[in-house]
Amino acid sequence: MTSSNTKGVLLCLVATISWGGMFPVMTGALTHVDPYTFTCARYTIAGLALMGVLLAVEGRAALRITPRETFAAWLLGTVAFTGFGFLVFLGQQMAGPRGALMASIMMATQPMLGLLVNWAVRKVRPPLFSFAFILLSFFGAILVASEGNLSALLRQPGNYLANGLIVAGALCWVVYTVGASFFPNWSPVRYTALTTGLGLGSVYMATMALGVLGAFTMPTAGAYLDVMPHLLYMAFAAGFVGVLCWNVGNRILTPLNGVLFMDVVPLTAFAISAAEGVVPTPMQVAGAGLSCVALVANNLYLRRRTPVLRGASSPVPARG
Repeated sequence: MTSSNTKGVLLCLVATISWGGMFPVMTGALTHVDPYTFTCARYTIAGLALMGVLLAVEGRAALRITPRETFAAWLLGTVAFTGFGFLVFLGQQMAGPRGALMASIMMATQPMLGLLVNWAVRKVRPPLFSFAFILLSFFGAILVASEGNLSALLRQPGNYLANGLIVAGALCWVVYTVGASFFPNWSPVRYTALTTGLGLGSVYMATMALGVLGAFTMPTAGAYLDVMPHLLYMAFAAGFVGVLCWNVGNRILTPLNGVLFMDVVPLTAFAISAAEGVVPTPMQVAGAGLSCVALVANNLYLRRRTPVLRGASSPVPARG
């Protein structure tokens, strides 16, 4: 392995380990604050840090973008930071103590969702075997969500509503990541910083609207002091360091290779949750294993395809 590849592997590991810790961290935070104002605070901090790095590395010229680029970056930032931040963590909050495990394994289905989004956007139909792996991956996620009791999942609407929100949030991040390909001349730092900054406006507006509608009670200053360690982790470790490491690592390894590191997310979340006393059931472990097998099998299958198909099937979502 070359030194460049070693660097890419280490960066992807740092990113996915930080994302694996994100969901257990949010378990504690969501007992004190709502996911909406927390998302505002998290991405405000991460956005300021990213903007500082962008200005330091690329200068003020990086801020000069066309109206069309501004609209596209705002739209993608809205989908990512409002969609992912609100839907995933609302779903995790609704799912209760085991929400971290459910959310983490569903994040590992994002590469499979990427194939479907790529099909919709670029009209590139995934190979037949990839559809089988997609179904296997989602079946694994269902096993995690239901703990193997599929009938109970159907009998309790709150369960599949929570899981549906998490999957919808994961899909939002897939769309955001695939959208990066429409900015080929932008660096990963520029894409992340500008979409975060522009998308924050939508996060603020959506939060204010939900507050007016009575969807949540504004947390007190004391509540935010209680979750300050959680907020700093989410803003810097998962939001700032994780996303940059992932984007740079995938630039080195290519998405086809980097996608395998998404398996680290549920494994890290399972380890942290177990240390905190939330031990996954055997069926949840089996479900996580199925999703991982589907992800690896699809990756190996696509490697055997022609270079054209490999390039067409390469969008790999990043966690942030």
